[in-house]
Amino acid sequence: MRCPFCACEETQVKDSRPTEDNSAIRRRRFCPSCDERFTTFERVQLREMTVLKSGNRKQPFDRDKVFKSMQIALRKRPVELEQIEKAANQIVRQLESAGEAEIPSATIGEYVMRALVQLDQVGYIRYASVYKDFCQPQDFNAFLGELKELPTTKKRSGA
Repeated sequence: MRCPFCACEETQVKDSRPTEDNSAIRRRRFCPSCDERFTTFERVQLREMTVLKSGNRKQPFDRDKVFKSMQIALRKRPVELEQIEKAANQIVRQLESAGEAEIPSATIGEYVMRALVQLDQVGYIRYASVYKDFCQPQDFNAFLGELKELPTTKKRSGA
């Protein structure tokens, strides 16, 4: 593994352990050239996936985009980073197990929406406002009407 600080090719693994949900191996590494330490994650990738964007554009699937979009939607919300990580891993596993090499971006958005509604309804609404391209206050009202109909597994108390 190349050192991100000095680009030295000879780094050493000092510690390896699985992540909490056993979806990756976390490795602490050390560079003998510059004495810096850094962390890498090793994940299983079952297949190469491509995202079909609007206008038939294609781009490689990026797990980090799923994670970051969820993280942005849940910013300053009472959801732990580990919960977001676990939900993102579950979305990736579902997409990989579907067996499709090309996945419409709308499908990925729907998986993220399903995960967010279980984690935090405010984060769900934030994500939906961008994903569904709300332009008018009426768009929010209609969406909130639908949200009241959805069952959730997580309810906040004492708010």
